[in-house]
Amino acid sequence: MARMVFCNKFQRELPGLERQPVPGPLGERIFNEISEQACEMWREHQTIMINHYALNPADPNDRKVLREHMEEFFFGEGSQMPEGWQPAGAAAGGSSKGGAPSKGAAPAKK
Repeated sequence: MARMVFCNKFQRELPGLERQPVPGPLGERIFNEISEQACEMWREHQTIMINHYALNPADPNDRKVLREHMEEFFFGEGSQMPEGWQPAGAAAGGSSKGGAPSKGAAPAKK
């Protein structure tokens, strides 16, 4: 039987994580207060952020940014999609004159 937690993100009782997702106090708090479903939503959001901002999870500064956003995502008022982000296939800023649809790729890091 799954371990149940009162999920801070969804404000209801849901199956919890099997283990702490990150080390330290934040990981312990997530383990105790966040559901597996909310954690899966974070993984998807994190992927969008990494791709949009060209973050490198091996870079300590980029990891710090991700941890800050993770805490806001789970325990803040809510988390917004990155500024300027559009779903794949959305036209970027106006009408298209035919051709292949936009792939929604993030700009390259300079």
